[in-house]
Amino acid sequence: MKIELNTAGIIGRSEEIRKFRNVIESDKSEFVAVYGRRRVGKTFLVKELFKDCFTFRFSGRENASVGVQLENFNLALNDFCNEIFPKPDSWSMAFHQLEKFIEKQCDGPKVIFLDELPWLDTPKSGFLGALEYFWNNWAFYRDDIKLIVCGSATSWMLNKLINSRGGLHNRVTHRMLISPFTLKETEYYFKSKGFAYERPEILDCYMVFGGVAYYLSLFEKDKSVAENTDYLCFSRSGELHGEFRRLFSSLFKTSKKQEEIIAALSQKGVGMTRQEIADATKLINNGNLTNMLVELEECEFIRSYTPFGKTKKEKLYQLVDLYTLFHYHFLQSKNDNAKNYWLKILGKPKHATWCGFAFEKVCLHHLDNIVGALGIAGMQSDPCSWIYKADKTNEDEMLQQGAQIDLLIDRSDKVINICEMKYSNNEYEITKAYDQQVFRRMEIFRKVAKTRKTLVPVYITPFGLLNNAYSRKVMNSITLDDLF
Repeated sequence: MKIELNTAGIIGRSEEIRKFRNVIESDKSEFVAVYGRRRVGKTFLVKELFKDCFTFRFSGRENASVGVQLENFNLALNDFCNEIFPKPDSWSMAFHQLEKFIEKQCDGPKVIFLDELPWLDTPKSGFLGALEYFWNNWAFYRDDIKLIVCGSATSWMLNKLINSRGGLHNRVTHRMLISPFTLKETEYYFKSKGFAYERPEILDCYMVFGGVAYYLSLFEKDKSVAENTDYLCFSRSGELHGEFRRLFSSLFKTSKKQEEIIAALSQKGVGMTRQEIADATKLINNGNLTNMLVELEECEFIRSYTPFGKTKKEKLYQLVDLYTLFHYHFLQSKNDNAKNYWLKILGKPKHATWCGFAFEKVCLHHLDNIVGALGIAGMQSDPCSWIYKADKTNEDEMLQQGAQIDLLIDRSDKVINICEMKYSNNEYEITKAYDQQVFRRMEIFRKVAKTRKTLVPVYITPFGLLNNAYSRKVMNSITLDDLF
């Protein structure tokens, strides 16, 4: 039986669809692990793609005992077959019953989907051992089993499954991280649902919710982005009231330390070194910290990068999750939960400051678009940041001042783009003072980096630059349309 994937109604996900097609067409059994942050659309993607083509499908239940999980598994199995299996008394028996059911099926791929897998691994349940035996001693020796497992608890998915050192070591044949939508995909989503939002308003939405599918699904058509944000996040009856706590507790078995790392990073826009994180959180700089940073990066809450002129040992970790940044700017304060708070704060200094930070993060999520807009997509380029701390003892007065470049693109054609990311509701005006500030920053960079490459400033703004004497000197200007 040939399986045709149902792609109708799916926004984006072209790479994931391609991988799933390869899995189905493969002439061997496949073990696919799907993971990613909570609410990103993992389950929706698998269910929509395979629709009625599942040989068996089952989802774990949060905080349920092993007895309840086994009972639910038994009910699901009996729904899929024409005979009644007795309730199993162990996961080994449950998977044995599943084997017997599948062996009676016709030729063709057998798609098995186990959702919320970490919830099934309750203490002393024996679930993980039974799963190992099912795959290693039965499914692996067939050529038609397509086992798809999914879970939001990233620490479990990474440590117990994908990077397992036990019986499932190197057994996962495909790992699939499901990321939030891009700006373009967010635009497609709203259009597919009949919303009339234009790109500036979609940007405002993205700066808060970051393209997380579930958050977008909560929007109401008769409300503006600002009104939806106000209700969902600041109203006690809003669906996202308390979401941050639920988000982290679902991803990590013990989330307190990860939250401490995120809280520290929220205070340093350009990022922090491992040692700076350890100092700020009082965590020990050891393997446990490494694991937590890996987990946060795999969930795309943070990114790591090596600043210009630094070694890998000096790499920085930077908060890039937009909803988390929004939480630490507004939602963690009880004073920020007043009625119509978001609508009242629009345009105020606190809101303007956050817009600047959030827009920079949006740009970091769309580096491929920026590189493409510069016409260097086929060229070797290295986007990173650069930081110079003031040296008051230096004889050069200019180097007695500190400088920071949040985004530069080091190109293989002997050019370095110095990117200025500026949020504005209108065309951005380069003043004489700011023009001089950019020039000074570039000269400090040139002296400290000792580079002979050509330095070319690039302004990234939603609506371009106001035409004046200073903007006319700018060779490259990237606008919101380029990020879509």
